Amino acid sequence: MKVKTYTVGLEQSYLTKEKKGDSKKDESFSASSSEGKALQIDLTYSYQFKADKVSEVFTRFKGQNGEDVRDRFIKPNIVSWTKEVISRYKVSDILGSERANVNTALTEYLADKFEEYGITISNVSLIDITVDQKTREAINAKITAQQEAETQKINNQTAIDKAKADAEVQKTEAEAKANAELISAEAEAKANKKLSNSITDELIKMKEAEARLKHGWITISGADNTIVKEK
Repeated sequence: MKVKTYTVGLEQSYLTKEKKGDSKKDESFSASSSEGKALQIDLTYSYQFKADKVSEVFTRFKGQNGEDVRDRFIKPNIVSWTKEVISRYKVSDILGSERANVNTALTEYLADKFEEYGITISNVSLIDITVDQKTREAINAKITAQQEAETQKINNQTAIDKAKADAEVQKTEAEAKANAELISAEAEAKANKKLSNSITDELIKMKEAEARLKHGWITISGADNTIVKEK
C-alpha cells in the first residue's frame, strides 16, 4: 500500500519564469488589467493543508498526495482566480502605488476560495510584473507627471506657508509698533494732564511774585509808550 503524504505545516510555493522553489519550469502567467493591458506575472504564496481536513482532502482528490494536489489543483486555480482580481485594477496601480493593496486583495480572495477545500492560502505576493515597452513607457511618463505635480503642489504650499508667515510677522510688528505708540501717547497725555492739574491760580500768583521779586515788573505807560521797570 502506498502512503500519501500531506504537509500540515506552512509551505512556500512559486509561479515564476525561472526555476525557484517548487517551480521547476516557467510557470509565470499572463493576466489583463481593467483597461485590457496584458501583464506577465510572477507570483509567490504560502499554503498548508488543514490538519483536521486532511482525510476530506484525500477523499476529494481521489488519493492524490499533497504535491499532486498543489501542482494539479492549487496552482492552476491560483492562476485563474488571480486573473479575476488583477482585472479589477489599472495597470499603473498594479505597478505603482496600489501594489500592496493588490497583494492584500489577492490574499483575501484566494484564502476565501480555497477555504472549502481544506486548504489555507496566505501571503500572496506579486514578485515580478512585466508589460510591453509601450505600456511601460506610458506608465513611467504618468508616474513622472504625478511626481512633478506633487512636487509642484509641495512647492506651492511652501510658498503659501511662507507668505502667510511673512504676513503674520508684519502684522505682529505693526501691532507692536501701534501698541508702543499708543502707550507713548497715553503716557504723554497722562503727563500733560498731571501737569495741567498742577497749575493752579495760587501757583501762577506765586510764580508772578517770584518773577517780580527777581526781575521787577515791566509796564507800558502813557501815550508815548514809556516803558517803566518797577521794583
